[in-house]
Amino acid sequence: MNELVIAFGLFLFIEGILYAIFPSKMKNMLIKLELVKDSQLRSGGLIFAIIGFIIIYYIKS
Repeated sequence: MNELVIAFGLFLFIEGILYAIFPSKMKNMLIKLELVKDSQLRSGGLIFAIIGFIIIYYIKS
């Protein structure tokens, strides 16, 4: 559970740094995100989730 909290904190840190350093580029990226189809977002999210799971699995074992 401790590692999950650390991972969430790292996620928030990276997101915060990106918005702090590149605010206008992040706004433009979010605007362009509306042009992407839901199915593409869903499949991309699933791929990243699987990659993340594989990385965690290999690090923990």
